Amino acid sequence: MEIWVTEYQTKSLGFSLKIKNTLKTEKTKYQTLAVVDTEQFGKMLLLDGMVMTTEQDEFVYHEMITQVVLNSHPNPKKVLIVGGGDGGALREVVNHPAVESGLLVEIDERVVLASQEYFPQLSTAFTHTKAHIIIDDGIAFVKNHKNSFDLIIVDSTEPVGPAIELFSPSFYKNVYEALHDDGMLVVQSESPFFNQEVIKKAFGGIDSIFPLTKLYLASIPTYPSGLWSFTVGSKKYDPEVIVNEAALNTKYYSSDIHQAAFKLPPFVQEIIA
Repeated sequence: MEIWVTEYQTKSLGFSLKIKNTLKTEKTKYQTLAVVDTEQFGKMLLLDGMVMTTEQDEFVYHEMITQVVLNSHPNPKKVLIVGGGDGGALREVVNHPAVESGLLVEIDERVVLASQEYFPQLSTAFTHTKAHIIIDDGIAFVKNHKNSFDLIIVDSTEPVGPAIELFSPSFYKNVYEALHDDGMLVVQSESPFFNQEVIKKAFGGIDSIFPLTKLYLASIPTYPSGLWSFTVGSKKYDPEVIVNEAALNTKYYSSDIHQAAFKLPPFVQEIIA
């Protein structure tokens, strides 16, 4: 008997994968967590039925949400990650030579524990000497830590449940205050095909607070439509300009990809116009 898992990306579209095994299902305090072993993408983490990460394509998302700001800020010593309990973004942050401290604040401890059990290529960063893990509400944490970070990376789920507030102008204002005078914020801002309103909300909210706001794109096969957006808010530095030429062991990100990612198709330019 064949078993398939389906993420309903819109009311009219589902993304289905044939699975070999269901490794874990759990109702946490905040969401429904599942880990399945798929034939096409290996092990996959889902939260509330939405694909968070897979073994085969996780590197695209985690490199692109981190390396762009890490390499456009001249001195990213202190980095905060809000969310990202799988550890992939933390892995990229602590492995960057300029970083001295990578702090991960995740609201749901069960996500961290599931990653440690099933995704060793992501969770190895949890024991890195530069890494610090706090199980807490990232929204409250940011509000209570002013002028503390060079970079803040918001690695959140879609704006549903506990993640809704992470897309609000009040949160972006608190992020601004938690950053140093030359700090930068990056958020994942969803698909330009299916989530135009989310992009407008994220880009508009950030743009109303930060002097410089830009959007860039990456191709991620298991995310809705395969085309994904990220939004950067910067107090000082242009995120398109590379100032750190670190020798990085990356599989998707490169200096050419960095600059190309900001070249937006006209229909995406219209979304943020």
